[in-house]
Amino acid sequence: MKDSIFLTDFLQLSSLYTVLFLAVLVGVFVGIRKMEKKKIKFSTRMIVGTVLGLILGLTIQFVARFPAEPEKIGWMKEVTSWYGLVGNGYMDLLKMLVVPLVFFSIVRVIMNMQGDNLGKMTARTIGMLVGTTIIAATIGIVLASVFHIGIGLSVEGQTAEIREMSSITETLRGLLPANVVSAMAEGKVVAIVIFAGFIGMAIRRLTKKYSDVIEPFVKWVEASYKIILSVAMTVIKFMPYGVVALLSNTITSRGISVLFSVGKFILVLYVGVLLMFLVHMLIAWVQGVTPIAYVKGAVEPLLLAFTSRSSLGTLPVAVETLHKNFGVEEGVASFVGSLGCNMGMNGCAGLYAGLVAVMLGQITGTPMDVSFYLMLVVVIAISSFGIAGLPGAATISISVVISGMGMGEFFPLVGAIIAIDPILDMGRTMLNVSGTMVSAITVNRTLKKEKE
Repeated sequence: MKDSIFLTDFLQLSSLYTVLFLAVLVGVFVGIRKMEKKKIKFSTRMIVGTVLGLILGLTIQFVARFPAEPEKIGWMKEVTSWYGLVGNGYMDLLKMLVVPLVFFSIVRVIMNMQGDNLGKMTARTIGMLVGTTIIAATIGIVLASVFHIGIGLSVEGQTAEIREMSSITETLRGLLPANVVSAMAEGKVVAIVIFAGFIGMAIRRLTKKYSDVIEPFVKWVEASYKIILSVAMTVIKFMPYGVVALLSNTITSRGISVLFSVGKFILVLYVGVLLMFLVHMLIAWVQGVTPIAYVKGAVEPLLLAFTSRSSLGTLPVAVETLHKNFGVEEGVASFVGSLGCNMGMNGCAGLYAGLVAVMLGQITGTPMDVSFYLMLVVVIAISSFGIAGLPGAATISISVVISGMGMGEFFPLVGAIIAIDPILDMGRTMLNVSGTMVSAITVNRTLKKEKE
């Protein structure tokens, strides 16, 4: 009995299936390592890792005969725990970089910035993030209306509770760094950006009078930034391994059968993701980056966002990609990327909110005319600020939007959608990151043109 508890609860290796699929994962890692030694391109290894993760997850589901509740099968629970150690552990390493990377890069860019570019950069960043979110919301609204999402949808047996939310004034105040140490510990990126902005502006003011006094601090910032970048590059090299574990774990832990009850919603959402991604490519093209160049250049952070479902965790990779592949200044990439993790999220706050709101309206027979749709777009635009920096962003977003549209009492009807949230979140997160990247490219190009 003791041995059984030791194997099941501590080692989590009570089944031959667990050992087998751990061995398969190790074998996949060996294969990726051989590709790395053969100098195969990093983006190719990322794509291969994504495909292998998909195949591995489906294979585990097949062996288990596609159970409706995988978490109740002992060996599948063990496999997801071990795969989660690798995948989620990798994301923890990336998140480890976020606070120092954001802080040092923002301080560095502001202390070296000339003229009034900071105000322009901030205004254009917010304008791009919210503007693209409005476009994404419009696409979601149109798709939900055209495909009649919600009409005939089975909602029995699934309920959901509306998420607790704060007023926009409380939320905006919460973004301020009342305690910068606490903000750093909790990963409140906007608060860190604000604090770093004050430090950078103070350095600029003091440069003329006290340059000799602050020079050691300036050199420390520059040195720290270079060190953090080096650490980031080391962690990023392991991304293909993390992607395999993350994607296979997501598929393993979510029953395939649950997808069929809301398959139409999933399909329409991913059609929306594709359409909005085309809009992103068009925006990048206007700024001189062809669609093919954009896809090739952005593939690494987009795949990581898709498999990890974490915009914040993807930030170090997105910043490095923007600088290396698209020529975006490091400071601009960090500034736009940091704000993009906390506001104007194209997938979570735009497309998804539009789809769910119209779906709920069609389920309940709510009259929807031009004024309804215009109000919905306005509420979505405002809510993209109101959910900034909070966990469970997508669920909070639809809570705010549905309440803002006067349909809060019907929120339990979206339980079937929330039940398969991880499947939806992969596409949403990828869209969030893509929207942030095209915003950074646009802001950087417009600022450069003014300098010329």
